[in-house]
Amino acid sequence: MKDQDSEIRIYVACLAAYNNGILHGRWIDANQDAWAIWNEVSKMLKASPEADAEEWAIHDYEGFEGASISEWEGFERVSELAAFIAEHGALGGKLIEYFGSLKDAEAALNDRYAGEYRSSADFAQDMTEQGNTIPDNLQYYIDWEAMARDWEINDILTIETGFEAVHIFWRA
Repeated sequence: MKDQDSEIRIYVACLAAYNNGILHGRWIDANQDAWAIWNEVSKMLKASPEADAEEWAIHDYEGFEGASISEWEGFERVSELAAFIAEHGALGGKLIEYFGSLKDAEAALNDRYAGEYRSSADFAQDMTEQGNTIPDNLQYYIDWEAMARDWEINDILTIETGFEAVHIFWRA
């Protein structure tokens, strides 16, 4: 799912330098363990133009596919989010954005994922045809889009990740 060329990274700035009008920081690969991120931040702080720099903040991030990272986010959480998004791509990021929780995003993927379709109408048609034989003379009278809208109200959650890329989840 994930484009291997895209990076999931954070920009960590030295606050001692920043507060003195100097931009000093580093882009760091977020798809590594928390201690590896901290080691890179420590190196950046040691290279600061301000003596004894020890405070940092995340000033930017890329590749998190809609999931939010706060300025003071812990590296453990950054690492967990990055690993999930690296594994699941845009869908992972959009699930975290929707649920606001990595745990809920994982549960949705593991327990309620119904698949990827061109549209929710295609999903409604596929599910209906799996369990029923629809006579040819009735096929063109069924409004799959209306059926999909009804399902979206109560039964399914849809997450779009691109043109004709709709991921369907059963609601809990």
